[in-house]
Amino acid sequence: MKTNAKILICYNAPVSVFSIYNGKPNDIEFSSNDLSENGFANEISLIKNNLTHFFNEVKVIAIDKNVERTINSINEYNPDIIFNFVESVEGIAPYEYCMAGLFQLLGFNFTGNLPATLGNCLNKSRTKKILASFGISTPHSTTLKPFEELSGINFNLNFPVILKLLKEDASIGISEFSVVEDIDALEKHLEFLWKTYNQEVIIEEYIDGREFNAAVLGNIVLPISEINFDGLPDDLPRIVTYEGKWIENSVYYQFTKPVCPAKLNKNLKSKIEKTALLAFEAMGCRDYARVDFRIDKNGNPFVIEVNPNPDISTDSGFARASAAFGISYPELLRRIASFALTREKNDSQNRAS
Repeated sequence: MKTNAKILICYNAPVSVFSIYNGKPNDIEFSSNDLSENGFANEISLIKNNLTHFFNEVKVIAIDKNVERTINSINEYNPDIIFNFVESVEGIAPYEYCMAGLFQLLGFNFTGNLPATLGNCLNKSRTKKILASFGISTPHSTTLKPFEELSGINFNLNFPVILKLLKEDASIGISEFSVVEDIDALEKHLEFLWKTYNQEVIIEEYIDGREFNAAVLGNIVLPISEINFDGLPDDLPRIVTYEGKWIENSVYYQFTKPVCPAKLNKNLKSKIEKTALLAFEAMGCRDYARVDFRIDKNGNPFVIEVNPNPDISTDSGFARASAAFGISYPELLRRIASFALTREKNDSQNRAS
């Protein structure tokens, strides 16, 4: 039996804003579009069809910079909840939290995380500071503004280090060139990142160890996934790159396959699960998120990223973890929608009292 509710799916229309997405100097073969956005846009009709099995009305709108049109469309439809899949606006990732704020200002309940959580988690340096305040370990790091001189800071990180764009997700800008072994390579890749992306870069000590991610749904840690680097050429660092996520014919895509459930001893499994829930709470997450880990040579987990509103397309790691827990894909969508519907019901009762 269907729930009598109007669901509005909001997602970001795919658009290209960078000349290079895969973080590889002089490589524009895959630069015509951000495939991380295109791939998800292609899933929207499937998501809509799944949700129509559970709810009476489901509508989809693509979000762009025309805020007035967006507001009019939302108010005209007047949904019970918004299923929020907006990860950027016209390719600008920091606008993600702004759209969640708009939904909130308009008075609509929406799925997933609140604006503050989305904004804090997008900024990797801020995330680290918040996690550290809760006693959660992250790799040592430093952040540089565009074209800031290394000589002007107290650089005391141990090599190798990994370079990441401070305020991007979907592994944009991450490639085999992201892990560097010395100052010369560091300065060279910094210059490339600044010229290509024109934004701050965070430099982290690279932890050469196993990589896991823990999907959190509500208050449940789903079966943990491990990235299997077997078969990756020895001269390539064991990391998850943009190509590994989005370019099917790339070496990284072929040899960075997730394994779920991961093979873990009881002690490490417990550490990861407890830390994932603590990180979820520390960053103020709600409904669903994914916490990524690297494990050092002593078996200690380090959080390398907290991803609120992670990709939940059919072939995503989150969907895979849900399936391993016994939750079908349609049921996963229903549960996430139900979190927001419960909030809407509680708010309606409070307004009536």
